[in-house]
This record gives sequence, structure tokens and C-alpha cells, in this order.
Amino acid sequence: MGKFHNTILESHREFVEKQKMFFVATAPLGQDTHINLSPKGMDSFRVLSESRVAYMDVVGSGNETSAHILENGRITFMFCAFDGAPNILRLYGKGRTVLPADEEWPELAAHFKLHMATRQIIVADISKVQTSCGFSVPLYDYKGERDHADKWAEKKGKDGLQQYMKDKNRVSLDGLPTAIF
Repeated sequence: MGKFHNTILESHREFVEKQKMFFVATAPLGQDTHINLSPKGMDSFRVLSESRVAYMDVVGSGNETSAHILENGRITFMFCAFDGAPNILRLYGKGRTVLPADEEWPELAAHFKLHMATRQIIVADISKVQTSCGFSVPLYDYKGERDHADKWAEKKGKDGLQQYMKDKNRVSLDGLPTAIF
């Protein structure tokens, strides 16, 4: 089952900062709805305090995380060591979406290298931290970040990105509204 903590310890922060990828999971409350699990990279995750984290989210084909946390706030992050010691770290909390027009955007955005396709920052207050072994997680070599999101966003342009978000990011798979518009 692993070990549980009430806050993010310095050793947890150090582990998170070394990882090149993490996963975010959310789910709506409905019984016949879809759970979302998304991989993230791009140096987009920050530990803000012992109980608060944030990640920079870029435009994608959907916006499930925003819809789910708008509905119920539940969010889980998972980090796996793909090199070094076999560790897994999970952060459980309540999340919210911060948009570029929101008052706290400048303060949060200062923690990231924003991309043209940055659509929101997801902030979460963490109530439980779990560490466990990653004995069955395979070893991988990090080769670098993909540049596809940046090239795609540049090709779309600012107006094209806004239209794409209106077309693809306003509701979840289950019809729940997102915080985008």
C-alpha cells in the first residue's frame, strides 16, 4: 500500500523535480461516465508549497481535467521513476482551473515557461501524499521533449487556437462544461 503523508516533503519535491513526465487523473461523479488519465511533460509541473501544486496545461483534443475538477474538484497526480531507484509518488487533492484572464494568472504563470498553446494552469491543494515502490516500472532513457505541440500551435495561430478551443474544449466526453468559456 505504500507510505502516506499529509504534506509534500522536501524529498518528495526533489523526486518530482527530477521526473520528465507525470500523469494526471480525474473523474466525473456519474456512474456511467469516463475517467480521464493523461500523461504530461514539457517541464510543466511545480510544487508551490508543502500542500499546493500547479501544472501548465496546453491545448489538446479535449479538456477533461477542467470539466471534472469544475464538477467535483478531485484530482490525482502520479510520478514514476523511469531511471534510478524504483519509486512512485501520488498526490491526492482538490483542483481548480486558473485561466489567463483570472486575477492570480500572472503570479502562477511566472512559475512556468509559457507556450503559445498554454490554455490554463491547474492548481491543486494536496491533502494526501503516497509513496510506493515502482519495482515493475520499466527503465527508460529520456531523449528529450517533443516539439509537436509548439509547431501545431504556431501553425494554428492565436485566432485558430481560440477557435479550436471553442470547438473542442468546451465540454467533456460526458457533456460536462469546462472552465475555458
